[in-house]
Amino acid sequence: MESLLYSPSLQAPAFPSQSTFLSNKSLSNPTPILPLPHRAKSRFEPLLCTMSHSAGADTNPKETKLWGGRFEESVTDIVEKFTESISFDKQLYKHDIMGSKAHASMLAQQGLISLSERDSILKGLDEIQRSIEAGEFVWRTDREDVHMNIEAALTDMVGEPAKKLHTARSRNDQVLTDFRLWCRDAIDSIVASIRNLQVALVKLALKNEGLIIPGYTHLQRAQPVLLQHLLLAFVEQLDRDAGRLLDCKARLNFSPLGACALAGTGLPIDRFMTSNALGFTAPMRNSIDAVSDRDFVLEFLSANSIIAVHLSRIGEEWVLWASEEFGFITPSDSVSTGSSIMPQKKNPDPMELVRGKSARVIGDLVTLLTLCKGLPLAYNRDLQEDKEPTFDSVKTVIGMLEVSAEFAQNITFNDERIRKALPAGYLDATTLADYLVKKGIPFRTSHDIVGRSVALCVSKNCQLQDLSLEDMRSLSPVFDNDVYEFLGVENAVKKFSSYGSTGLECVADQIGYWVAKLEINKS
Repeated sequence: MESLLYSPSLQAPAFPSQSTFLSNKSLSNPTPILPLPHRAKSRFEPLLCTMSHSAGADTNPKETKLWGGRFEESVTDIVEKFTESISFDKQLYKHDIMGSKAHASMLAQQGLISLSERDSILKGLDEIQRSIEAGEFVWRTDREDVHMNIEAALTDMVGEPAKKLHTARSRNDQVLTDFRLWCRDAIDSIVASIRNLQVALVKLALKNEGLIIPGYTHLQRAQPVLLQHLLLAFVEQLDRDAGRLLDCKARLNFSPLGACALAGTGLPIDRFMTSNALGFTAPMRNSIDAVSDRDFVLEFLSANSIIAVHLSRIGEEWVLWASEEFGFITPSDSVSTGSSIMPQKKNPDPMELVRGKSARVIGDLVTLLTLCKGLPLAYNRDLQEDKEPTFDSVKTVIGMLEVSAEFAQNITFNDERIRKALPAGYLDATTLADYLVKKGIPFRTSHDIVGRSVALCVSKNCQLQDLSLEDMRSLSPVFDNDVYEFLGVENAVKKFSSYGSTGLECVADQIGYWVAKLEINKS
């Protein structure tokens, strides 16, 4: 498979859309990069053209590393191949360029570089970004990572000014700046996908107003509930998921830029200027913490794991309900697959995969937790391994969310099958106990009376509402004709009135709340 969120032509560090997820094509950026119009060549293009034809790591001798002044020989090919990160961190290019622009502007304001050097750097970075997004940029393994590839290319373009860009900056604080910016954008994309699924679920609820289904505990029939009520339970879970992500975003939105390797710098930099330019809340207070912290990634992947668990539960419910044994839902052909050997089969594969992919997302979190366990302060090369699990977690969660929304838009609830299934299980038993409580009977006594009523029904092979008043009074003299207003699933649902319950008015209020919050047009 391709590296996460990166296509070979490197159009952008893409977050997947619904259509691309379902078609298994290259993933697209949440803010699509528009095709560049025809224009005159810039002064950098001849050099870019030369780079694209001559800079391949496989055909050229290794260049001297930007950090190589102290070394007398190059690393071996095996070491270089094992330690490189460019194969996956190149998708941070946009955020790396953003950070470098902010840093260059700050260096110029502080008098550490000239205004003309700043302008040369900014123009060069713009051209590199254009070439990357046009698929013209050649990523070199011998340049190790996204930062060194961009810096070396910039040096090839503009010469001496580019060598000043790394003033008062280390790759340690640089990569953390890139990664925090990337995670911030990824959170926005996931939250948008969560909202899309919430909208799909609320619309599904609106289409099935008044439909009563069996509610389960222990996978045993328990009480009647409105289907709308069940669907809104998923919406509530997803809302907490979005809240966790936004809380995480608020905590990660602090800038490590200028912390350098771990100790800061003696040069007169302005960390508040770069923090503000990049949309961070403030610079991180402690330089050691700034380059060693991965709490924000752990929190992010933890939030993703909870999302994945919620989606897996939805998937499990719908896979069960699509079975012949339940028969509560029928997925359309557009979200189903068949069997290679059994021609009659129609499988809800997307939701099975949602259920399965939750393991991947949880595994990504466990990878990061294990990676960070026991690491001494400050930066260690182990932390290079934080990117791939994070990229995978984001890609997988967005795919799960989008296919779940697609599935929700393409299922039908089988009203007749559900109604035929409702009488089984004595779903109105608890409502009958409430009736006795309203008559002044202690609940534990009421519970016992209703239990014996159910046993009587079992012996007579009938429902509670089929018992005669005489039968009921043989169990308790409190029963009267008004008891039949509490029996049957329709009557039972009507009797629910507590805040947040499955009663008709309560659920109508919940629907109204979500329609307004999600700005859904009911028409």
